[in-house]
Amino acid sequence: MNTRPHPAAHQPPRAPADAGSGNTAEPSWPLTTWQGWHRFATTNPPAPPQPDDPPRSLEERLAYHSAFVTIRTPAISKLATQVRTLMVLGRHQQTTARPSLIVTGPAAAGKTTALLNVGRACHLAHTRKNPPPPGSAHATAPVAYVLVPPGATAKTLITEFARYLGIPVTTRMTQTQITDAVCHTYTQAGVQLVLIDEIHRLNPRTTTGAQTADLISGRFVS
Repeated sequence: MNTRPHPAAHQPPRAPADAGSGNTAEPSWPLTTWQGWHRFATTNPPAPPQPDDPPRSLEERLAYHSAFVTIRTPAISKLATQVRTLMVLGRHQQTTARPSLIVTGPAAAGKTTALLNVGRACHLAHTRKNPPPPGSAHATAPVAYVLVPPGATAKTLITEFARYLGIPVTTRMTQTQITDAVCHTYTQAGVQLVLIDEIHRLNPRTTTGAQTADLISGRFVS
């Protein structure tokens, strides 16, 4: 991640309500916000029913089956190993481009599922190794998950990066100002891994798509 100083002093994200306070996080937070991602990453997958358990209601059964418990297949294990290796390499590269990885496959092959599984594993591994201080009002955000919007421009995409950590963005801000704020805040929040989903929506053969792709390669890879 290439960062430049920004005059605004942005704080790392506040821990959501369920991050140690005993309360339940707001269910309306989408996965493309840190609060939603934190809840996803720290919520245990639903356990299958045991032989001695009482029968579940129809609503409980539907909720269980809708959770889509991920099975750690050899492909997901290989992806997780590759991501961990690239993250280690990236921490020691200062003058060359940071390594990145593109996950490809046909529609409905499970690319998003694999990304989310690897991202959750990285989030949990980082927080186990680096727990926040007791009583801390802020928490690190080791993983960022961003969804490329349809017809994305460089400015709308960097705005999605800002939305993930709740960085204030006004209509008067230029793309450069938003980008500087994002890089500054992501560095302050301790982001180690950036997951960009639906990147196939960017068409590098168009001017808009090329500019958006340059934003990613110039700021979040180099």
